[in-house]
Amino acid sequence: MADPLLRVEKLVRRFGGIVATDHVSLDVAQGELHAIIGPNGAGKTTLISQLTGHLAPDSGSISLGGRDITNLPAYRRSALGLARSFQITSLLMDFTAADNVALAAQAHDGHSFRFFGDARKERGLRDAAQAALQRVGLADRANVPVSRLSHGEQRELELAVALATRPQLLLLDEPMAGLGVTESARMVKLLQELRKEVTIVLVEHDMEAVFALADRISVLVYGRVIASGSPSEIRQNDEVKRAYLGDQHVVVGHG
Repeated sequence: MADPLLRVEKLVRRFGGIVATDHVSLDVAQGELHAIIGPNGAGKTTLISQLTGHLAPDSGSISLGGRDITNLPAYRRSALGLARSFQITSLLMDFTAADNVALAAQAHDGHSFRFFGDARKERGLRDAAQAALQRVGLADRANVPVSRLSHGEQRELELAVALATRPQLLLLDEPMAGLGVTESARMVKLLQELRKEVTIVLVEHDMEAVFALADRISVLVYGRVIASGSPSEIRQNDEVKRAYLGDQHVVVGHG
């Protein structure tokens, strides 16, 4: 069996007396879409922040492609192919969609933001931005300021920004948040396409989306992984039902 692309072993992070991640261990295989679910306050965002390098664990280890990245800063992890979807507040609202993606491509290539004026003119960056926008269905919105994009389009732009860094592992923190029914369906379709190209770790509250997309699911409750397995295994797990899915009627009733 091939080694996992991402391996997390016994990751611990405390905030005072609160244990946000409690000896979390999980593997993510190359080409897999691995969902992490759990109630609010379960430690999901804390875990993602440790994976990206924005938060240091108190103990435990993280490896990517067989390389220990536990102590690497976020920019070094990005250079190794790890990307996280940006929160909407991180998008440059007065810049166009294409400008935002070109900035990400420029930063990943090691250039300073001070030369962004040149990025708009550089053919390679423009082409990279257009390709990323094409992949998320925003090619015709390339020259529209972010402030004029819908909430759903901004979520799609976050994906384009992450894709511009050419990741081998994409961490998505609640990409469905705030989306309506039509926008959510469009996002699910987009992720179904992207999963063919890149390994994805998905943190999401939309259980219909999770069970439609995931190859495997890990359930985090009070900072602990209480179960990890296929969607059918998670759906039938009594401990998961008691701790979390019992409130998610949309999931439990399915076969």
